[in-house]
Amino acid sequence: MSPDQQSPDQSKADHRTRLTVFVALAANLVIALAKAVGGVVAGSPALLSEAAHSVADSLNEVFLLAALRRSRRPPDTRHPFGYGKERFFWALLAAVGIFVMGGCFSFFQGVAALRDGAQEKLSGYVAGLVVLGVALLAEGASLYRAVHQARGEDRGLRDPALRTVIAEDGTAVLGVCLAIAGMALHMVTGQVVWEASASLAIGALLVFVAYRLGADARDQLIGEAADPELSDRIREQLVAEPEIDSVEALFTMRLGLETTMVAARIDLVPGLDSEDVEEVLVRIKGALAETFAEAGQIFLDVTDRSAQEARESPAATGERGGA
Repeated sequence: MSPDQQSPDQSKADHRTRLTVFVALAANLVIALAKAVGGVVAGSPALLSEAAHSVADSLNEVFLLAALRRSRRPPDTRHPFGYGKERFFWALLAAVGIFVMGGCFSFFQGVAALRDGAQEKLSGYVAGLVVLGVALLAEGASLYRAVHQARGEDRGLRDPALRTVIAEDGTAVLGVCLAIAGMALHMVTGQVVWEASASLAIGALLVFVAYRLGADARDQLIGEAADPELSDRIREQLVAEPEIDSVEALFTMRLGLETTMVAARIDLVPGLDSEDVEEVLVRIKGALAETFAEAGQIFLDVTDRSAQEARESPAATGERGGA
């Protein structure tokens, strides 16, 4: 399948993911406003940290919507392999947003509360707890939808947009629980350290999630290989071809969510003339494309070098100057 083509199932999956992101965006916008108002009224650092968390999540949903739209653009002369990696780029920006807007602000609120204290307002804290309770229900509903979609699709958590929504909503649910615990203990004991600790814990949680999401997006952007199982199956099919004497090297790289580039260095059996070689390569590439729908770009390089020489080549070892 070429990078600019989508099967009906993939289009439906993208539509469901887009709807899931819209649901998460709407929930986060409403919750962010409610948390911010409640945090100001209550003077609660934990609640303000949760408001920053929801603002960051809202911005990230905008990034994910951009990823879903831009990654479907067809290849052009400047980007001949398509725009599939747009999903990973915007997922990386979302991770940065979680770290900066959510994690750093939560740390700031926690340290400020420990240093300066926080004025206790019982009525405001009750209102804040009510806001957090509503937020817990909304975030839980959004998380349930995202997890349900991931379980019902073959690609599941391989979709960075869906994976980010699940990570955000899961973190939000845990963060709200921490904020509720911190506010409740502050109310009961009168010690602001509980709420400040909750804010710091939320910050640490957000930084950890941002790091994991950013690391996944980085691996995809710099060119991650296909799953080992897929690579093994491709190699097995190549080896099974009667005209192929040996597969000296096989390289794969994910170009997008559903597209993988396949490049193989093969040694053909002796006795084939140039016309036969061309026909054989066309047939083998067609067979690979038919068997592996995700193989959007296939390159076959005919070589007569030994397997040892191929393994020691710069392209196989990862050194500079490889073909």
